[in-house]
Amino acid sequence: MTNRKLRFGAVLSLGLGETAAEARWLEELGYDYSGSGEHFMRGDPPKPSSAALSALAVAGGATEGIGLVSSVILLPFYHPTVLAKLATTMDIATNGRLVLGVGVGGEFPVEFEAAGLSVKQRGIRSDECLEVLRRLWTKRGVDYVGRHFSLKGVTIEPPPHQQPHPPVWVAGRRDAAMKRAARLGDGWLPYLYSPERYRASVSHISSLATGSGRDMSGFAWANFQFISIGASREQAAEDAATALGGQYLYQGNFLDIVGGYCVLGTPADCIRRIQEYVDAGVEHFLFNWACPPEEVPRHIESVAKEIIPHFRD
Repeated sequence: MTNRKLRFGAVLSLGLGETAAEARWLEELGYDYSGSGEHFMRGDPPKPSSAALSALAVAGGATEGIGLVSSVILLPFYHPTVLAKLATTMDIATNGRLVLGVGVGGEFPVEFEAAGLSVKQRGIRSDECLEVLRRLWTKRGVDYVGRHFSLKGVTIEPPPHQQPHPPVWVAGRRDAAMKRAARLGDGWLPYLYSPERYRASVSHISSLATGSGRDMSGFAWANFQFISIGASREQAAEDAATALGGQYLYQGNFLDIVGGYCVLGTPADCIRRIQEYVDAGVEHFLFNWACPPEEVPRHIESVAKEIIPHFRD
């Protein structure tokens, strides 16, 4: 897989109050994307969280050309008509810079309870939402009767800036997410994947799509990539384990798994590991920072100035 144009993004990480300034900085540094994810109640007691499209709207208004990736919005929380209108408004207002990254969530059942939703129904609810969303973006007078949503004669006006609609990147880690990507997505955005697992997912999704007669040209192969840059791989791994241990639910020591899933070490170490992901099929990287909060600005700048230029050249 050579001669492919690689694109690189960064998750907005300096705090909601710094969203506009950080987005401008990312654009000045040459990143292709800025990203933002969401939770509605991240744990109990809840940790700070935000709404992805709101944060990205601020980022979009502060910039001129950088792409805006939701990484990710939680589909089960949205009615498709509402999401279609929100995403369309943002796509038009930013002249077609939106990439809608979507996932089903489930790490924090308490947020589903807070919204009156069943965490056990998040998969089928998300599939229905995606089916209706694509119809609303491409048709007028949409009728739909499903298990969770029912529409009659619904039209979204005006339509999105991007035609036929903003690209939808499906996130996840397991087979259900891959099936969703192959059937209803325009891209694949897994997280905590090794290069080997990413290569296998490319093969599996491509096989699923081909089996259903779908043309995969233009499909985006993306990766939500944690990175920790340090004086040594060992020190970077310790920083990554500490940072991720506070974000994800895992019964064990994160130091045992970061080596397989994260990009770690000096810039030279990171370049070699990123190349392994490129060889596995990744074309779009969305970096998130597995480091102490005070180290995030250094990571943002180091990736932009010491790592990305290697792949640009």
